[in-house]
Amino acid sequence: MKLTIFSTKGYEREQLNQHNKPHGHELNFVEARLTSATAALAKDTPAISIFANDDGGAESLKALHAVGVRLIALRSAGFNHVDIETADALGVKLLRVPAYSPHAIAEHTVGLMLTLNRKFHRAFNRIREQNFELDGLLGFDMHDKTVGVVGTGEIGGVVCKILTGFGCHVQAFDVRENADCRNMGVNYVELDALLASSDIISLHCPLTPKTYHLIDNNALQRMKPGVMLINTSRGGVIDSRAAIDALKSGHLGALGIDVYEEEADLFFKDLSGTIIQDDVFARLLSFPNVLVTAHQAFFTEEALAGIYGTTLQNVTDFENDAVDEKKLVTAALVA
Repeated sequence: MKLTIFSTKGYEREQLNQHNKPHGHELNFVEARLTSATAALAKDTPAISIFANDDGGAESLKALHAVGVRLIALRSAGFNHVDIETADALGVKLLRVPAYSPHAIAEHTVGLMLTLNRKFHRAFNRIREQNFELDGLLGFDMHDKTVGVVGTGEIGGVVCKILTGFGCHVQAFDVRENADCRNMGVNYVELDALLASSDIISLHCPLTPKTYHLIDNNALQRMKPGVMLINTSRGGVIDSRAAIDALKSGHLGALGIDVYEEEADLFFKDLSGTIIQDDVFARLLSFPNVLVTAHQAFFTEEALAGIYGTTLQNVTDFENDAVDEKKLVTAALVA
């Protein structure tokens, strides 16, 4: 089957070609991000693949449908960037990668915690300038601290396991409790209790209408003064402007994010020679206690192998009329 792959980077092409050998699909690589304007690049292509920052809104979907697209194979677990109701109405199937390597994102999450706590990034820059002072680099023991994990699916579950190994008191909130987390001693509490009692809070919930700006001004004010907040889920879970206010007041002690709610115009590009027009993002970068990585938590060899292998298998399953219902995204699933 002919497959147009939007937002492809150099590192992806080699691996996609390698993983495609047992499938034999005709791969059409497109560097451009999917928008309603670029959808025409998929003309006469029954299937496309998109990434987290592609525009899967209603206009893009209509443009894709008009040129013959009947399948969108997501190279991600999240699907908040696609208008699912419009896809359903058009008869365009949407298949995702429900799991690849939860360890990749979980380990990156804990890396953000450790870096912000022990200030590795600041120490690195100091040493390169031959400044060996320790002032301003004071951290705290992770051992015996209370960490709240919001969302205990596969990724959140691995985060809980790592933090339990550190000797943290791990508590969690989720609409569905994870038995493995219970068995390792994780204490499930209501969200308000988690916010009020955690020294560190880590977000691992999907972005849905219910979780959009879950962490807003009210939620931030319910947190302990000096709390560390980590987000490796989706940018829209945090109200960035509210986070800036909490950072300015000192109530939010540290912020580590691998995602940002307006990242589509920023991440996965080299903008080093330009002036960033997003004033909210620029303000976040101005804080010494904020650490931003550019949606790279998933970026390990093992995770990429899982993403590409599953994506191409999804296309093969569609071609053979044997779609795995567990990977199918519909409006009914979201509801």
